[in-house]
Parts: sequence; structure tokens; C-alpha cells
Amino acid sequence: MKHTYKITGMSCDGCRTKVAHALNALEGVSAKVNLDPPHAILTMEQHVPIEKLQQALSAAGDYTIEMLGHDEGIVVAGGQVPAHGTAGPQLNHHAPIQHNKSHKDDDQQTGHGTYYCPMHCEGDKTYDKPGNCPVCGMSLVKKPALQKVTRYSCPMHPEIIRDSPGSCPICGMDLVPINGGEKEEDNTYKDLLRKFKIAVLFTLPIFLIAMTEMIPGNPLFNVMGLKYWNWVEFALSIPVVFYATWMFFERAGRSIITWRLNMFTLIGVGSGVAWLFSVLALLLPGIFPDQFKTHAGTVYVYFEAATVILTLVLLGQLLEARAHGKTNSAIKELLKLAPNSATKIVGNQESTLSIEDIQKGDLLRVKPGEKIPVDGSIKVGAATIDESMISGEPIAVDKQAGDKVSAGTINGNKTFTMLAEKVGADTLLSQIIEMVHTASRSKAPIQKLADKISGYFVPIVVVIALIAFTIWAIYGPDPAYVYGFVNAIAVLIIACPCALGLATPMSVMVGVGKGAKSGILIKDAEVLEKMNKIDVLIIDKTGTITEGKPSVEKMVSTSAQYAEKEMLQMIVALNSHSEHPLAEATLKYGKEKAVQAKAVDKFEAVTGKGVIGEYEGQSLALGNEKLMEQVGAVIAAGLLKQVTDEQKQGKTVSYLAVGNAAVGYIVISDKIKQTSAEAIHRLQEEGMEVIMFTGDNEATAKAVSDTLHLNGYKAQMLPENKLEEIKRLQAQGKKVAMAGDGINDAPALAQADIGIAMGTGTGVAIESAAITLVKGDLNGIAKARLLSHKVMRNIKENLWFALGYNVLGIPIAAGVLYPFFSVLLSPMIAALAMSLSSVSVILNALRLRNAKIHFSS
Repeated sequence: MKHTYKITGMSCDGCRTKVAHALNALEGVSAKVNLDPPHAILTMEQHVPIEKLQQALSAAGDYTIEMLGHDEGIVVAGGQVPAHGTAGPQLNHHAPIQHNKSHKDDDQQTGHGTYYCPMHCEGDKTYDKPGNCPVCGMSLVKKPALQKVTRYSCPMHPEIIRDSPGSCPICGMDLVPINGGEKEEDNTYKDLLRKFKIAVLFTLPIFLIAMTEMIPGNPLFNVMGLKYWNWVEFALSIPVVFYATWMFFERAGRSIITWRLNMFTLIGVGSGVAWLFSVLALLLPGIFPDQFKTHAGTVYVYFEAATVILTLVLLGQLLEARAHGKTNSAIKELLKLAPNSATKIVGNQESTLSIEDIQKGDLLRVKPGEKIPVDGSIKVGAATIDESMISGEPIAVDKQAGDKVSAGTINGNKTFTMLAEKVGADTLLSQIIEMVHTASRSKAPIQKLADKISGYFVPIVVVIALIAFTIWAIYGPDPAYVYGFVNAIAVLIIACPCALGLATPMSVMVGVGKGAKSGILIKDAEVLEKMNKIDVLIIDKTGTITEGKPSVEKMVSTSAQYAEKEMLQMIVALNSHSEHPLAEATLKYGKEKAVQAKAVDKFEAVTGKGVIGEYEGQSLALGNEKLMEQVGAVIAAGLLKQVTDEQKQGKTVSYLAVGNAAVGYIVISDKIKQTSAEAIHRLQEEGMEVIMFTGDNEATAKAVSDTLHLNGYKAQMLPENKLEEIKRLQAQGKKVAMAGDGINDAPALAQADIGIAMGTGTGVAIESAAITLVKGDLNGIAKARLLSHKVMRNIKENLWFALGYNVLGIPIAAGVLYPFFSVLLSPMIAALAMSLSSVSVILNALRLRNAKIHFSS
């Protein structure tokens, strides 16, 4: 049984997690908790009293639970989840839950899109306007609109603007869609790029000034003294601190207020203290002991340490902002599949209208080569439809009157009339677009190891600094407070996370470059952490295991009268007049065998059966068994058995009949790539389960699975089937990777823990995946796994380097050596320790350039 309950008291994703944990801990209860709107869907083996549910929540925090009334429901995009029973409308069951109304309505009414935090701090909560996340401070990301622009203009006369396509009344040129003004750009990325340029512009001279102090006979001192150069550094640091990187201090402050300590906490505290210490040293040098002063009488300043740290972190944020656009790019690729207009039939008249103006029940004409505008069925005529974007299969499908057709698929060489049955968001293409977006959002970013360390490291360092100050203030020599203050600052400076912040991105940066040189394009840095944990690999058949295009496997003659070359001559002659995709495969095969097409008379294409014609006075027929029956050609028992055996393996077979007898057949299939078997065997040896999902038929799927000794397979899988199966595996605790190359694979690629696209595949599959294998070779997955292992090991080494200096330096900075050796660690030495740890991290990361990730065949 399944019930929906209203939860009150939840204010953030942490609350949602607590509530979910408390409810799922109850025996026989499976709970799914959402934050906005605050509700829980509980699946129970036996009814659990609400008092027991409340008792579990009260133990977790100040939360209350109540059952919704029978007339209540949780409003979602596309419908309402009932208070009792199963989920609501099937159409949009992948859509993210919204509050009060769908954001599709917001888009139409306010002009704003749906914005969400890329860190998902508040679960699925969304906003109508751009801005920063109120929890973590990250810039909100916009979900692309699923509707296309409907206004049109003349490219030669932009003053001509129309609401529907047509021709320009001035010059007659076809009107083109307007993008709604300028093409929407990634404003977050552009803003960060501008700030990064400013930060580099001012940080570089600060760094150079500071470094020249180490040069004997520094030429800069001939211009003016060190005191004045310190003022120059101060002036140059102001744009960096208060403009280019001020957001880091805002995020640090927010992390302290919410007590969600992270890397920004360390960055804000460490660099902020370094900068403030430097300002204090500049303004009040007299309060510092002599041992903290230079030979020129000035106190050491650390403007270069603060600004360099902030600029490097800004570079990391810049790279991260680019990564956040991956999902949007995938959806934009999908949007390109939808046509802009359609031809509507009203009576005997045809008119062109925008795709968004099509209504259910409209009659539409689809011409050769056009994309199907909406989902529906063929009313009049027949066609050969390229449905590879849905099924992933390269062989086009013959359609008759009454057969279903889907939006975005491509018509072949015939005109037909169709009835519009599903329009707008109801079409299969729109659902795939929504699934890609939802699956991508559902993957919350993993908690970085550095952030985990920061959660403990930050409060420990602050406590140590306070303890050091207190001890020095009570027991230290005069001026005790100054000594305490300086040593506390030294502790914070040595704990500054320059190397800790570099530890992960440096290894990732070098690892990504190494992968690119090996034909492995990594778009999501998180994949390098996840790849080594994968235990199930889902692979598509067409274009992943196989070549992805139909080709002639073999030709067999069963008549002593005709040799195979003569048969091929006849087949090439017939198919030279055909536009069917299978005909192209035979013509290519004939070209490889140097067979020239000869003349054919009385050629006719028989829809759904094959082709017929006369060749050198003989009647020829090439097609399926139904065509043989139509032309009265006899199929010998032995020939029928051979063809049946081939068809059981899922291959496409066409008989060739000369006169009234079938004399042989030609087999067309999608060949398995030479590298597939080797790669699959290697992955299985590493403990991975390799399972194939394909839209092809059961016989073909079984034949391929048996040939490659896969761990399992599922046939006739639609995009939603692949998506749900991956969710099922993930619910079992499996870490799932998905490798595919088609549009139909895009939702599954986005949902999987790691999506792997073949570089030979479609743009949307590549955009939806975290990894792209340039050569489309499954061996690349084994290479990516090995690269993941090496990068993760390198990151852990870097973290030890980063923390090693700090852990050793913190007690020294606190002054533990002073009672024994009268030694204090000045902030200058603390900054040097930071530099050494950074150099160690960088050098260690660069070792990845020489890592071996290739396999010998």
C-alpha cells in the first residue's frame, strides 16, 4: 500500500535527509521524501499507524507528519500526485516536483525560466529568477525552456516580423525563426571569466613585487623603499579582494552562519586573515615584535599569498561553471531534433503553421525527408521511417496506414498524411527531453574528500588558534596579547587551504588531459572518482557493440544455375532504383565487389515486401517471403530452413527470385566491432557485470549476447525502459555505468552513475554523458577505469602532501617550541610552508602525464 503524507518542519535538504532516514528505519516502510512541497510518499507492507510515524520523526527533530485528505494532492509539473494510491499521470512521472504550479507556466507568464542550485542544497527547490543559492551561495542554474520560439523574421529585412513561418512580403525570402533576441549565453561563466581576468591583472604584479624581495640588491628598491611597495601591493589587492573574489568571503560567511563548513570556509578564513594581518601590519607596524619585522623595519605582509590563493580558487570556479552547462547542452541538442513547422490540411487546402500551433486531431502532411512534427498515426499513404533516434536501430521501419509515428523521426521517400494525436509536452521527444533534464538533476554532486576534511579541519584549526591566543595571553611574555594574536594568525595562515584546494583539481586537470590524449574525453570531473567503483556496465548494442549501420554479411546461392556474382549483379541492378536504406547497403557491397549496375525494366517497389523488375528478359523479385508468395516464386525446403535459421539470429534476409523460383538470399546485419569481445572480456575479468540493453528484437539480442558471453541482456527496450531499469539497479545499491551512442540512450546516460558515449554517436548522447570515447571503442572503458584508479590515488597522495605541512606546522605556529628553544613560527614561514605544500601537490599531479593506461592486444 502507498500513502502520501504532509511533513512540516523541514527547511533544507539536511532536514529532508533526516526525515527520510527516520521513516526508512521503520520496519516494512519505504519512504521517498521531497522538500518542495514538503511531503513523503510511503510504501508499506502493512499499515503503520501515524502515531508511530510521528514518534520516529520526533526522535529525529522538530518535525510533524499528517495524512493528506482525500481531496488534497501534491501539485506537480503535469498533474497531481493523489493523496492515496499510486503516483499520478504517467506522462510526466519523471518531472521534478514543483510548488503550486509548474514552472512551465512561470516561463510563459513571467518570462523567467526555472532556476535551481547545482549543489541541490534544498533538494528539488527551484526559483523563478536568477541569483545565488541562499544556502551555499552558488549561482543558480537555468533549466532550458522546452518550447521553441514561434516568431519569424526575414534575414534581409529584419523589420518584417511574423508569428508564423512564410515568405517575406518585400523580397520573397523564407522567414526564419527568431531566437528571442540574442542567443542566451552562460552569464555565470562570462561573469566569472571577467572577474578572473581582473584578478590575474592585479595579482600578477603583486606576486612579482613580493618575489623580487628575495633578489639581492633588489632593483625595485632603487625606485622606492619596501614600505611604499607594500602600499602598492595593498592598493593592487583591493580589486581582487573586494570585487573579483568577494563572493568567496560571502560564501564563507554563509557557511559559518548555516554551519555547513566547506572549502569556502577555509578559503575565506585563511586568505581573509592573511589579508587583514597584512593591512594591520601596514597600518600599525609598531604593535608587532621586532622578530616579525624586515631589515627595513616593516612587518612582513602577505598580500601575495591572499591574492594568489583567491585567484587560483577563482580559476577552479571558472572551470566548474563551464561543467554546469553540460545538461543544458544536451537538452539543446534534443531541441534541434524538433521541426519548426508543419503542413496542416484543412479541406483541400494546405497551410504552414508553427509546431506549437498544432492541435490534437489536426491532419498533417509529411513530405519526403521531413521530420515528423508530432506523435500520431498514418492516415493515408505509407512510408519508410528512420526511427533510429527512438529505437537506436539503423534499419528504417516500413509504416502503413494506422501505424504510429513519433515526433523527430525522419520520413523516407514518400508523402503521407498523418493524424496528430500527441502534441507539445505529450510527445515522446518532449518526454525524452524532460527525462534527460530530470535524471541529470537527480544526481547530487558527490561530497569531495577535501570538503569532508574541511568539515573537521576548519573548526579544529579555529579552536587551536583560540587556544594558542589564550595560552599566550595568560602565560606569554610581554606584550602577551600581541604574541597571542600573531601566533593565532600564524596558525590560521599555515592552515590556509591553498594546497588543499589544489589537491583535487590539479590531479583532475592532468588526468583529464591524459585521458584526452588517449581518446577519452572526460566532461565531468566527478567521473574520475566514480569510475573505479562501478560494478555494472550497461551497453547499448547498435553503434556501441556493433558498427551501427546495416551491411551485407553474406550472399548465398542455392541454385547451380546462378553463381553468387551473378546474383549480386541482379540485386545491384534492382536496388539501383530503390531508395530503401537496405538497398544502400547492397549497393555499397556491390561497389566493393566492383559490380556495375545494369538496366532494369518495369521496376516497382512493393511497400513492406521488396522490389520487382525485369532484367535481361527475366522477371526478378528481391524481398521477403510475402513478396515471394505475391510473385508466385517457389521456395525450396532447404532454402527456407537456411533463411529461417538466419532470421532466428535477428538478421535481415531477402530472397532473390528469378522467374518462378527463389535461387538464393542475401543477409544484411549490423556487424559486431572487432574490439568489442576483447573489451567486454577484460571488464568482466575486473569484476564488472556487462549487460546489454537494445531496442532490437529478442532473437538478435540473444545472438549477440551468446556470441560475446555477456552477463545478461534485455531486448526491445525503449528510452524509458532503459531509464527505469538503471534506476532499479541503482536501488539495489549497484554503481551503474551506461555506454551508448544514440538519442534513445540520452536519458539512461544521464541517469547512470557514469554515462559513456561513443564518439561516433549522436551529439545529444555525447552531451548527456560524462565520458566520450572518441574512437567508439569499448576498450576505452577499461582505459577510463584504470585512469580513474590512478587519478584517485594521486588525489589522495596530494591531500597527504597538502595536509602534512599544515598538520606539522600548526603546533609549531601555535608556539609549542618556544618554551624549549625560544623559536616562533612567523607568518612568513607559515606562508613558505603553504608554498612548499602547493609545489609538492603540483609536481605530484604532473606525474600523471606519464601514467600508462594502454593495453597490449
